[in-house]
Amino acid sequence: MVSRRVFAICLMALLALGSAACGKKEEATAPASSATTWKPAGNEGSISGATAFTGTVPAPRKLDTSNDSACGEALADDVLVSGGKLQNVFVYVKSGLPQATFEVPATEVELDQRGCKYVPRVLGIQAGQTLKVVNSDPTSHNVHPIPKVNREWNESQSKGQGPITKKFTKPETQIPVKCNLHSWMLAHISVLSHPFYAVSAADGTFTIKGLPPGEYELEAWHEKFGAKTMKVTVTEKADAKADFSFDAATAYKASSLKVQPALVLP
Repeated sequence: MVSRRVFAICLMALLALGSAACGKKEEATAPASSATTWKPAGNEGSISGATAFTGTVPAPRKLDTSNDSACGEALADDVLVSGGKLQNVFVYVKSGLPQATFEVPATEVELDQRGCKYVPRVLGIQAGQTLKVVNSDPTSHNVHPIPKVNREWNESQSKGQGPITKKFTKPETQIPVKCNLHSWMLAHISVLSHPFYAVSAADGTFTIKGLPPGEYELEAWHEKFGAKTMKVTVTEKADAKADFSFDAATAYKASSLKVQPALVLP
């Protein structure tokens, strides 16, 4: 009889110890807190520069817009050079940023359809930020981004229709955007996890502001002339210089991307 009581007491003690151990284990394996959100420290610097163009500038090409009289006449805008400077080069910090998350802007990034072209042709956006697609044309379009990492979508937008709003959830650079109704229309969207990017202006200049001091790998990409990289060191409250040069001899061959049939809505 005594042995049974001793056995019962021992069993209860073991169960109590097991429960305590389990409790400690759950506490130890609780999910870690999310990554620190980066905040400016007040000593940030910037990177600025220009994108030069060497070689023979391609002659302006007239686009065949005959399938839609509402589009009128238009010239190709894939290569825009003025005064030896190349426009629409996407410049961004490829590596070197602190291990942190970067706050997603509440502002929208707008992509317009104007003159049967995407405006701007090249743009950047943060993952999770809202893309607003508008149609300023007196005709319908079919907006069709073709990502490899993010989810593909394909929506018609008639004249006078309100904006289409979307979000890309994952970083992915150089996503082509087609219009299935106008084969010449093309834009490129780069989705980043941070806000440190710029697109070269008509005079080739660009500026990336608010960078913490450090060494970075910078990439400059153009849809026809490829990508170039360089190392840049940013010091406290200073402007680092980064100039890129692109040559006509390095132009890409024509894209093999095919236009898919238009989306027919009921």
